[in-house]
Amino acid sequence: MTNPSRQERWDRRFLELAKVFGTWSKDRSAGTGCVIVGPDRLLRASGYNGFARGIDDEVPERHERPAKYSWTEHAERNAIYNAAKLGISLDGCTAYVNWFPCIDCARAIVQAGIVRLVGLHPDHADQRWGSEFKFATEMLRESGIEIILYDIPELAARK
Repeated sequence: MTNPSRQERWDRRFLELAKVFGTWSKDRSAGTGCVIVGPDRLLRASGYNGFARGIDDEVPERHERPAKYSWTEHAERNAIYNAAKLGISLDGCTAYVNWFPCIDCARAIVQAGIVRLVGLHPDHADQRWGSEFKFATEMLRESGIEIILYDIPELAARK
């Protein structure tokens, strides 16, 4: 970012924080993080991709494809569930992610009342996630969510 605006500086800070939360993930290929911030720039919720509470994440086979897709919850939904568990409204909030949302997470973002998504440019050519990114983008845009994307490779979720 050359001569970033005040908002771009805040966006970068919260994207960096999403990356930090992503480092908590035990996923061997992607450490995805999400922070959800209110219009007042106060952190409302956070999450990272990982197993549900109480599930043993030390079982090696659960981390292998395709089984890991059944065991792992995505960062965005984890953040939304964490807010719900605490009774925190996400209406009017911004979600910051270091990996573009899949279609399931996009639906959750819409339903949670989040109005802005800030993340990194998705790789539409990605074999596993490319088509998901296209559908998610369409859904988020159609629902009126503002999408802001940056090109900051060092904040990407891949390990």
